[in-house]
Amino acid sequence: MDHPSARTRWAILAVVLAADVLDLLDATITNIAAPTIARDLGGGPALIQWLGASYALALGVLLVVGGRLGDKYGRRRLFLAGLAGFTAASLACGLAVNPGTLVVARLAQGAFGALVIPQGFGILGAAWPRDQIGKAFSLFGPVMGLSAVGGPVLAGFLVDADIGGLGWRPMFLINLLLGGAALLAAIRLLPRDTGDRTVSVDGPGAALLAGAMLGLLAGLIKGSADGWTAAPALLLVAGLALSTAFCHRQRTAANPLIQPSLLHNRGFTSGLFVGAVFFAAVAGLLYVVSLFLQQGLGRSPTGAALGLLPLSAGIVVASIACYRLIGRFGRRLVLAGLLITLAGTSWLLALVAAAGTDTGGWALVPPLLVVGIGMGTCFGTVYDVALGDIAPDEAGSAGGSLGAAQQLANAAGAAAVTSVYFTAGGGEEHATTVALAVVAAGTLVCCPLVRLLPRRAPDRHQ
Repeated sequence: MDHPSARTRWAILAVVLAADVLDLLDATITNIAAPTIARDLGGGPALIQWLGASYALALGVLLVVGGRLGDKYGRRRLFLAGLAGFTAASLACGLAVNPGTLVVARLAQGAFGALVIPQGFGILGAAWPRDQIGKAFSLFGPVMGLSAVGGPVLAGFLVDADIGGLGWRPMFLINLLLGGAALLAAIRLLPRDTGDRTVSVDGPGAALLAGAMLGLLAGLIKGSADGWTAAPALLLVAGLALSTAFCHRQRTAANPLIQPSLLHNRGFTSGLFVGAVFFAAVAGLLYVVSLFLQQGLGRSPTGAALGLLPLSAGIVVASIACYRLIGRFGRRLVLAGLLITLAGTSWLLALVAAAGTDTGGWALVPPLLVVGIGMGTCFGTVYDVALGDIAPDEAGSAGGSLGAAQQLANAAGAAAVTSVYFTAGGGEEHATTVALAVVAAGTLVCCPLVRLLPRRAPDRHQ
């Protein structure tokens, strides 16, 4: 097939990277800004929990569906529609007048992000020759790593700058400029494709999954915010019932969201479970540390973002390093990442328990750096190793399922761990130590299960 010129290929790569950067920035900015937003709009702990969970929930539920829709209707069409919707949803976030409208807008952001993100690799595969596409993919790790560091720092700066007296709103409104520029470039550059209208999309399965996750998250958040009355209990029961219905649907549907053969692969399902528990634990950890820095130590949003830089730096360095090491060490690298994360979390827990709100800023640097190194080691390995034993024709479904599981785990973890934080009582010191103990326990549970994972990642890492 004919490929665009080298200059056009690099421009297409820039557009795809820009969309992924926008997604990652908006996934992380509320980790820092949530307390400020809750003080401005009201909503209390429930809004703090929903800000991150709602985005990850919509993204996770619809990620696989977004990929199937791209196959069916064309990747260019879905990319443009998703990017336009994401930009409009960002405007809605910036203009939100109460907690409800902001959470709905965050759900819309995640949903439109789920239309954009799955199209990227397919678009690049059509634009780049097979023998050169490795150059394009090699940029994703460093760029995403820098975005993970830059997102919280940008959010903290914009909140503290209070541009035009708008407070936290510019961190969403800036997407009008970034998303608008990316959309104009995408309209001009992305190659046209027609899609395949015979591709099936399991709408009922996606709806059951959305209902299940929404019920579970709403139950957790309402229970921690308003007390464990009948209402949150009923929401949790409804979530569990819909989860059961979703599992039944995956066994009986003609074209389920998760390919049935994958669920019979012990290595894949073990990796799915280990990854989900780990991502849930560390998503909660990020929120709790941010809350402790701001509500416990009294730091500004920018100060909290800068306080998290050692953790972010550890993630970036370890993720890049592990890409080259995973071919040699395989699942042993996953175990190393879990143990390093456990050590750093335990160190952080001991420090907060000993010094409480008198903890010095510099004292937090070493344990946060260790936690970041552990997180980055797992981020770059656990799901790659989980793919080690799957057949080539299962790769697409497996990759989409793992990506969706990661986002859903982020949503569930942020809700669950912050629920522990807000219900623990006893002040910031006690709440933080209890929440960190839950994170450490979740990480510890994963360690013995690593032996069930495939020994090696797929051959592309060799």
